[in-house]
Amino acid sequence: MRVVMLSKAVVAGAYQRKLEEIARLGVELTVLAPTGWREPRVGLIPLERRFTSGYTLLTLPIVWNGHHHIHFYLGLRPLLNRLRPQVFHIDEESFNLATFLAMRAGVAIGARCCFYNWANIDRRYPPPFSWFERYNLRHASYAIAGNQEAAAILRRHGYRGPLNVIPQFGVDPNLFAPSDAIRQQDTFTIGYVGRLVPEKGVADLVRVLADLPAQARLRLVGDGSEQPRLLRLATDVGVRDRIDIQPAVSSTAVPDVMRQLDVLVLPSRTQSNWKEQFGRVLIEAMSCGVPVVGSTCGEIPQVIGDAGIVFPEGDLAALRTALLRLMDDDRLRTELAQRGRQRVLAEFTQAAIARRHVAVYQAMVNDSG
Repeated sequence: MRVVMLSKAVVAGAYQRKLEEIARLGVELTVLAPTGWREPRVGLIPLERRFTSGYTLLTLPIVWNGHHHIHFYLGLRPLLNRLRPQVFHIDEESFNLATFLAMRAGVAIGARCCFYNWANIDRRYPPPFSWFERYNLRHASYAIAGNQEAAAILRRHGYRGPLNVIPQFGVDPNLFAPSDAIRQQDTFTIGYVGRLVPEKGVADLVRVLADLPAQARLRLVGDGSEQPRLLRLATDVGVRDRIDIQPAVSSTAVPDVMRQLDVLVLPSRTQSNWKEQFGRVLIEAMSCGVPVVGSTCGEIPQVIGDAGIVFPEGDLAALRTALLRLMDDDRLRTELAQRGRQRVLAEFTQAAIARRHVAVYQAMVNDSG
């Protein structure tokens, strides 16, 4: 089975393990990616070539890099003509320009095409995005959604074809593995890994830290516009000396960061135009045997399941209570660490996610006649 995937997300090296797993299942896979993606409010994320065995990774020039909904790729149609895939996996949302142009190119060469939607807030898009969406929903052979709300929105917008809910990427449990080192007992390190932007709720962590015992420390790993405000807030509430802010690290360096934490917190807050679509750092921490705490924002409770603590978003008292429980109860921390690791091994490994994607591709090919 010949499959071509178009994806800007795979610039992150850790995500490429899924591609190796797909190829290992007998798929003749070619992946098309930009040389880097300019993430808004973060900056350029260059393409890492970290896991590239068993498939072909090619690059294409990208226009309007950093604009999620209006970027597109040069030279795609001629390349598809040469590759002649049976399945063309467009790793973009149904209302994006890149998806529309890629879908047209794929349909023109007779490929079975699918797209991938994360959007979990229902919107009616203005032209031309509504036109893009209408075309893509009509011509796609399959749709994949990253969460249940995104799947429901696709149905409400008129998509009637086959649809499956599959996380975009899992984790490599060998790379994201628990540490054998014994943690220091004199400090309790609360961690956040990700963008430092208002919707992630990191300010709540800073405020709560002021009400926790002195041995609690907060480590923030990431870049973003919120950093100066977080530092001012830390000074205002008297915890500046208990906070360590480190710059973002590469995707393959994240496991080392996770293994230095006693708990990973994702305190996201729903905005009018955003809510958490998955929360990948949760499964990365869980795979490393780190207990997780997450808010009720978006998909977070479904990702955590019974393998962590979920608190009402924005409820500082509930967040404080959750962290105090973990600080005071070694047995609970151990139990949640074990549950998290087992949940990842059962549902969120790159191999498990790859098998579910290949099942979709096979269904697409089988339905081609």
